[in-house]
Amino acid sequence: MHTSHGHSSNALHRPHRRVLIALLLLVVALAAVPITPAYASATGLAELLPTWRDDRGQPFDLRTLQGHAVVLTMAYATCHRVCSMTLRRLQQMQRDFDRRGTTAEFLVIGYDPENDDAAAWHQYRETRHLMRSNWHFLIGTRAAVEQTARQLGFEFWKYDEHVMHDTRILYFDEHGTLVETREAAGYETTLR
Repeated sequence: MHTSHGHSSNALHRPHRRVLIALLLLVVALAAVPITPAYASATGLAELLPTWRDDRGQPFDLRTLQGHAVVLTMAYATCHRVCSMTLRRLQQMQRDFDRRGTTAEFLVIGYDPENDDAAAWHQYRETRHLMRSNWHFLIGTRAAVEQTARQLGFEFWKYDEHVMHDTRILYFDEHGTLVETREAAGYETTLR
């Protein structure tokens, strides 16, 4: 007597097999995506590459910030969600500093120098009313951006035309020492 258990058993396992194949393909695809790993080895601004360009296309040297508190993050100009949230947190921090009568320099280092040039960052600043002189949007070479991201513990990678990234905000004191790191989503203004 011949039964069809073998045939129906295969039919039952086909959807599971498809899911496993899809997961395997996803793992293989993700392995091919270059990710800038985060190690956060820098403990001070002096350890970072000093030379960048600002949103006017002018040279900007991080060493000029010696003696100033610095709030730093990384972003890209065409980001529609994560960077907007991070920049709103920075704006809130600016209001908090203003209310307390203290000052800080705000640095936004671009993740995507191939697409976010000086003109793109300048337009970004203008449309978001971020034109105060203590706000600096910086552009570096691909190598400088990747090295700085590694040193500061920012993970990012390109996916199609988007930059996938985290939402860190770093605070350096007047001596250039890293004193606080937070995720932008949970940032509370506990800074002096």
